[in-house]
Amino acid sequence: MSWLYTFTRRPLAAAVLVTAFMFSMPAHAAQNLETAIMPGRLIEGHAKLEVDCANCHVRMDRAAQPRLCMDCHKPVAADVRSGSGYHGRMRPQECRTCHTEHKGREAKIAAFDQNRFDHAMTDFALRGKHAAVTCAACHRPRVKHSETPAACVNCHRKDDRHKGGLGEKCTGCHDERGWKEARFDHATTHFPLLSGHLRVKCEECHINQRYAGTPAECVSCHRKDDAHKGQFGGRCETCHDSGKWKAPTFSHDIDTRFALRYRHRSVKCESCHRRPPLQEKLATTCASCHRKDDVHKGALGDKCESCHAERGWKGSLFDHNRDARFALRGKHRDTKCASCHKDSGFRDPPPMTCAACHDSDDREKGHRGQLGKQCENCHNERGWRGTSFDHKQSEFPLLGRHAQAQCRQCHTDNRFKDASRDCSSCHTKDDQHKEKLGPRCADCHDARGWKPGRFDHDKTGFRLDGSHAKATCLSCHTVPVKDKFTLTADCGSCHAKDDPHRARFGGRCENCHDSRSWKLPVFDHNQRSRFKLDGAHSKVGCYACHSTAVTDKPVLAVECASCHAKKDDVHFGSYGNQCERCHVAEGWRKIIDGQRNPQPARAAGSGARQP
Repeated sequence: MSWLYTFTRRPLAAAVLVTAFMFSMPAHAAQNLETAIMPGRLIEGHAKLEVDCANCHVRMDRAAQPRLCMDCHKPVAADVRSGSGYHGRMRPQECRTCHTEHKGREAKIAAFDQNRFDHAMTDFALRGKHAAVTCAACHRPRVKHSETPAACVNCHRKDDRHKGGLGEKCTGCHDERGWKEARFDHATTHFPLLSGHLRVKCEECHINQRYAGTPAECVSCHRKDDAHKGQFGGRCETCHDSGKWKAPTFSHDIDTRFALRYRHRSVKCESCHRRPPLQEKLATTCASCHRKDDVHKGALGDKCESCHAERGWKGSLFDHNRDARFALRGKHRDTKCASCHKDSGFRDPPPMTCAACHDSDDREKGHRGQLGKQCENCHNERGWRGTSFDHKQSEFPLLGRHAQAQCRQCHTDNRFKDASRDCSSCHTKDDQHKEKLGPRCADCHDARGWKPGRFDHDKTGFRLDGSHAKATCLSCHTVPVKDKFTLTADCGSCHAKDDPHRARFGGRCENCHDSRSWKLPVFDHNQRSRFKLDGAHSKVGCYACHSTAVTDKPVLAVECASCHAKKDDVHFGSYGNQCERCHVAEGWRKIIDGQRNPQPARAAGSGARQP
């Protein structure tokens, strides 16, 4: 009984004794002891976890308990990670601060003071009339507070005067201040309210609370106001707006392709539009209305406007430069009409290409058809002699030294239109790379000269720095290319023979080396890995740990047992794999508490190792 008295009168000593006793006995025995000294029973919801304290606790690590809570309560963990919900917005603290366990099966560890609870900490802040609502009005029994639906219709379906006709997005027109005050913006619909419509009450258009599907045509409300009695169709907005009916906004000159000029202005609408304009598309040719007025009897075709205007039929206003598609310039001004218009009635317009009239001049005195039929590219109406061709207007402007070249140097066979623009077509003999870098000379050179090259290798995916800046192009680009360079940026593609590790550390040489030199590794194991090299580890060679070749980058486990389990563990695994709890990196014999760790003894008659 004396030990029990000490146990109850001196809790600290009892805790030390129990802890030492737990670490000196098997795991299953320690678990039973933990259960025996448990301060109280868990709540009904956690009862199944009571069989093993490790479900919620980690020995010697109280800070691990919130993580274990989050592993089970995943919705709460999601709120904490995203910063949403009540648990995501509250000040970070451990779970047991609010939810204390071991109070018995009937304990309420999730209870809170509803009067002091700040609903703004949740995803549904209480504003307007919601601030005066009791908790029970929204939160139903046996439904988690966090799972209470937030849609308006979940609580206010019976308050919906529209009977669901406008859907369930009540917030489009109403807010928490009350149902009677709507704030709907009609401009968000396909029918914005403008001018006179702003003064109209909702119920004048939306009969019987009908909103969705309300017709937007003018005649649906204004058929009785139509002074045209439907003669011009139902698209009133073509001529009127929502301001006034008596002031039409339609302008025949602007809104149609037929402007009313001179005598057409005095013609009544009904004279031309005998049916609704949107049902009958009138022809805009003169002959459609004035065929009986044609004194030429159709000999000159239907394009009366070529010579006449709306002022009257008498007189001709035809100007070849203004009214025809072929302006008469230069020597064409002195040419007689009959020279081009073989038909005296002008019914068949002559072709407008140079070759149509001057093909014989080209074959007898010119290029004999070698340059095609687009004579205007180099000549004009002033005469055949001389040329006005500007090479800048072509697809190959002459820049740099090309501006000094003569035409025949490139156009050797009088081929102009389809002449090749590739550098190699003229400069194959000038290629110092002997075609090893492909035919796209313009990637590195321009028309100013071959030297110096203007290619900037830094703008590619491979920057030239360090020793790379001194390398020649052909030292890397050893295989001739046909179109563009497709070299890989891997170090091993060029330096496989220089790898002293023989690919043992994979192909990402840049992890340890840079372009200055192979002999100057830049890898810092303490800064760039998860395993700091200290103590005896700082003297170990790379291959001692990295004994297996890798394909990408070395990835080793950081546990001591991954390297020392077989040859160095004198406890034969009886103390687990966390060697660092007792040993340090300076050596196995140096222990954290300064005492030599005893060898585990074998139990008689069994193969189990006991501490």
